[in-house]
Amino acid sequence: MQIKDITSFLESWAPPSLQESYDNSGLIIGDRNDETNSALITLDVTEAVIDEAIAEKCNLIIAHHPLIFSGIKKIGTSHWVDKCIRKAIKHDLNIYVIHTNLDNVVSGVNKKIAEKIGLTNTQLLKPKNNTLLKLTVFVPTDNKSDLLAGLFSVGAGEVGNYDHCSFQLTGEGTFRPNEAANPTIGKAGEDESVSETRIEVILPAHSKSKVLSAMRSHHPYEEVAYYLSSLENVNQEIGSGMIGKLEHTQSADNFLAHLKKAMNLDTIEHTDLVKDKVSKVAVCGGSGRFLLETAIAAGADVFISADFKYHDFFEANGELIIADIGHYESEVSTKELLYERLTKNFAKFAFRLSEVDTNPIKYL
Repeated sequence: MQIKDITSFLESWAPPSLQESYDNSGLIIGDRNDETNSALITLDVTEAVIDEAIAEKCNLIIAHHPLIFSGIKKIGTSHWVDKCIRKAIKHDLNIYVIHTNLDNVVSGVNKKIAEKIGLTNTQLLKPKNNTLLKLTVFVPTDNKSDLLAGLFSVGAGEVGNYDHCSFQLTGEGTFRPNEAANPTIGKAGEDESVSETRIEVILPAHSKSKVLSAMRSHHPYEEVAYYLSSLENVNQEIGSGMIGKLEHTQSADNFLAHLKKAMNLDTIEHTDLVKDKVSKVAVCGGSGRFLLETAIAAGADVFISADFKYHDFFEANGELIIADIGHYESEVSTKELLYERLTKNFAKFAFRLSEVDTNPIKYL
């Protein structure tokens, strides 16, 4: 198969448009049209990972963290990134990154962490707004079912745990074709009146192109009457972090012991155990300091994340327990997440989990 067969699937799950402005997700080295027979899944791209890919004859590396974050003005031989780039190109390796776009989908990085910890009734900790559109389209009533089927097939009309959602209102549409028109209904130069249905559906902004394409292909008119509106509503499917509840309330000591085992941790940096009991838990893979106040406002007993600085721990303000489990430790399960998704969709393709420990931090 081609690289693009795999990357297109990944981008349908976590569209690159959902990545943060500072990020660099996507195919950062290689050619989408290259053939591939096997892929190596890793958290980070290091020279050891590239050597592993070469040894395993994997010409595609799928990583969570970008090898290249910002612009490169020259490629030398001494810096580790330079070495990786040179070796990858020399051996015709393709490197694909799925980073903050995977952080920002409800079924992404944070969902996997929540599952490992055993959280139930999970939802996004900080859903994003201004990521939804509303499509309003007018169609002859006799054709509405076909149009709706087309829109629903590409993800329009999905709201939380519901799909095929729409609002419909029947009325009268009028028009007059000119001499250059090729009308489905009516004749050139004559006024026409048709029973039409006004259909409204919500769609994620990133799927606008495919939804409009489906609309046009399933609509009988050559000139489709429609308009798009931006919505400020929060998007329940896109956002940062996750929050949920433990199946059974635990003491703070017991929960931290459970966390250590569930996430295979050597150590946990945490604030004072200001909560006697832990029930509601917030998580954010990677650097989650920006969600601390949100976790407090949401009533979390514990906030699990990484990369807290010394003074950040004071900002818990006695209102919850911060559990800093380490950046690598919080996101290494992303490899499992990618493997599960990819092997389910490409059952006959060889995906391998990297055996290289890419954590740059060691503990005594």
